[in-house]
Amino acid sequence: MTTVVLADDEALLRKAMAALLPMEGDITVLAEAADGEQAVAATLEHRPDVLVIDLEMPSVDGLEAVVEIRRVLPDQVILMLTRHARPGVLRKALKLGVQGFVTKSADPAHITSVIAALHSGRRWIDPDVSGLAVADDCPLTDREIDVLRATREGYSVADIARQLHLAEGTVRNYLSNAMQKTQTKTRHEAARYAREHDWL
Repeated sequence: MTTVVLADDEALLRKAMAALLPMEGDITVLAEAADGEQAVAATLEHRPDVLVIDLEMPSVDGLEAVVEIRRVLPDQVILMLTRHARPGVLRKALKLGVQGFVTKSADPAHITSVIAALHSGRRWIDPDVSGLAVADDCPLTDREIDVLRATREGYSVADIARQLHLAEGTVRNYLSNAMQKTQTKTRHEAARYAREHDWL
């Protein structure tokens, strides 16, 4: 029997998976979470064999939740669900040690088989998702992506510096580099350009 915590802000999809996954395999759903904060709390409380988490959620997103969970449970097995697997995000998730990626449109039987594979120590990336990683043409570094993502969320340079534990001058350098690479005039234009190209 494989224990699972399900985290997805789409209630209908989450409830459907909670009902269908145990029917497809030897799976017990220990808890459900509607956002990243709940995902962290539920995972730390229940210590599931596999955390199944949506990439894009309000408040704390899937990646931010993974970072928090990894601090306490560095070996937690994680399957990430995604509708739009942006190359930069995929790359960051892999660096965080996420073991599996499946598209949210996947059949429950497929998700169940991937959960079993991850629980047995294997890794899995759906072909549709891995194809995006191969096609990654993003010229931005991870740090440049971080500061543009924070810019897009409305943070000031001072806020970004505090959030990322950087000097304000360093943040400005990253933003300047990103503006040059995207050939834009402001950091907000650079963030918008990066988002339109699925780099954030």
